[in-house]
Amino acid sequence: MIIGLTGKYCAGKNYVASLLEKKGLPVLDVDKLGYPVLESEKEAIFSMFGDDLKRADGSLDRRLLGQRVFGKPEELKALETIIHPPVNKMTNEWIDSRKGSCVINAALLHRSSAFNKLEKIIIVTAPFLTRFLRARKRDKLTYKEIIERFKRQKDFNAQYLTLNAEIYRIENSGFFGSGRLSRSIDKLIKGIN
Repeated sequence: MIIGLTGKYCAGKNYVASLLEKKGLPVLDVDKLGYPVLESEKEAIFSMFGDDLKRADGSLDRRLLGQRVFGKPEELKALETIIHPPVNKMTNEWIDSRKGSCVINAALLHRSSAFNKLEKIIIVTAPFLTRFLRARKRDKLTYKEIIERFKRQKDFNAQYLTLNAEIYRIENSGFFGSGRLSRSIDKLIKGIN
């Protein structure tokens, strides 16, 4: 069984992924696959987006690249044409190497090559204020930048309703400790097995 894991910005999906791993489910963090691909494809990225993205040591300035494509659908699509094919290939190879159930953890799960293979989707949620405070602490963004990211995800759930997969929502509010969240994960895993 292939399970998808996703959530809005700063909902805590990576924390939920770590709990699923502790319960014995293998988890692939698709977002992390993008980092080595960005580096291996940096020359194509420089060619498409400019050499000003090149740091003094020759590496790609991912933060500047993110700023360059954020909120610009055409630029983002151009970047995805470079990044998605190798990431999708690695994702499919990882899935094919599994013998039992596995979890695909991705912010843009609906754009993954594994999307149509998903039997269940876990959507991690958290209250607006909790996500806002997490974003300030983790990413050190301005209030305006955080609100812009939140606005870009206003239709987040709609893309998952088109797939014929069971959807589970897990709240990761952070206010009640991990006990409540862990019990939700235990209940979910029982439903999977």
